Amino acid sequence: MTAPVGPRGHSGPEALLLVDAANVVGSRPDGWWKDRAGAARRFVAELRAAVRAGALDPPIVVVLEGRARAGADELVCDGVRVVHAAGSGDDTLVALAAAGGGPATLVTADRGLARRASGVDVRRPSWLLSQLRPAAQ
Repeated sequence: MTAPVGPRGHSGPEALLLVDAANVVGSRPDGWWKDRAGAARRFVAELRAAVRAGALDPPIVVVLEGRARAGADELVCDGVRVVHAAGSGDDTLVALAAAGGGPATLVTADRGLARRASGVDVRRPSWLLSQLRPAAQ
């Protein structure tokens, strides 16, 4: 098990935070299903704000799939890299975890994905959402 990524000061500078955006966004019953692209755009903005506020350490990679891809361009901004999954977001996250080469934390509630992404620390969406709350205030 690798060292978890957490609030600033609790992780090394090279620790990677991988985010299953569909799973995290889907954990909040806020009407995201009515506008998947808008929900993705807001979520990516929250992640970037958390980095700027010092609540999360970069690098962060957030994977968008399906209609959510229209919500944020593939680019790196404020330590958050957006990746568009060509197919399955889970497959993309597993590939990114395998290619990382260092400590990583995957945020997901998907047990199947967590098993497939071996060698990474796994956190539930509620953990990440609790890190975002201080940045939003």
